[in-house]
Amino acid sequence: MTTIDIANASRWFGNVVAVNDVSMSIGPGVTGLLGPNGAGKSTLINMMGGFLAPSTGAVTLDGQPIWRNEGVYRHIGVVPEREAMYDFLTGREFVVANAELHGLDGRAAGRALATVEMEYAQDRKIATYSKGMRQRVKMASALVHEPSVLLLDEPFNGMDPRQRMQLMDLLRRMGADGRTVLFSSHILEEVEQLASHIEVIVAGRHAASGDFRRIRRLMTDRPHRYLVRSSDDRALAAALIADPSTAGIEVDAAEGALRIQAVDFGRFTGLLPRVAREHGIRLLSVSPSDESLESVFSYLVAA
Repeated sequence: MTTIDIANASRWFGNVVAVNDVSMSIGPGVTGLLGPNGAGKSTLINMMGGFLAPSTGAVTLDGQPIWRNEGVYRHIGVVPEREAMYDFLTGREFVVANAELHGLDGRAAGRALATVEMEYAQDRKIATYSKGMRQRVKMASALVHEPSVLLLDEPFNGMDPRQRMQLMDLLRRMGADGRTVLFSSHILEEVEQLASHIEVIVAGRHAASGDFRRIRRLMTDRPHRYLVRSSDDRALAAALIADPSTAGIEVDAAEGALRIQAVDFGRFTGLLPRVAREHGIRLLSVSPSDESLESVFSYLVAA
């Protein structure tokens, strides 16, 4: 079993703290690294892949430090998010180049290209590839030496639905075979479909850890804020405020609406239409005012 351990790792660039005292363990199976854009996911993956040294703390592979330890590259494959590639090469030439770095030949490159179903375009220049095709040839390059650990940074960006399903199936098979697969995403539904385990990072901090059902429950159970417009805002506020599902109500005269904080999501969603009907109040609009990923993840940090 191959495991990456991150122990109290931080990484800063000048005065900017990208990763702040993060500890987690990534083992066999498929793990999703979830967080909003700019949360520090890429920095963490770069430390796990040996491209960045932690400013403090340690990142190890089966107890061995990853930074400046060329032996670990026999076991790690990395698919970076960045687009920079050698566009003047064909897809096959690109994968063969990485195979040769590992002391392998064109047969290994051919197997990797077949794994990601890129044989049909292997002799075309990378400059002619779509973003999804570039993602797949990067994947082939990372798989050429059959690593036990695969790190992918936003791998589904730019892929069409068919390509996305093919890659998900491939990663599931790798996880089922006992490989350690970690991929980052800012889309919860994407992670739910694939990962057996989720690590959440927000603003460089480790916010939550567990299976996706636990993470989803934390998100659902958090306080929710709504902007509600009705035919009689004051009467509606008076009827709602006594219920324990409602923590606070503010009349926003400028918006011509109520700002409501609900602490029991399930109860409140049933309460609102029932109270409006009982008091003869028409609901004109009901919209969440805090549904951005940043607000959801920020709640997890404090949870």
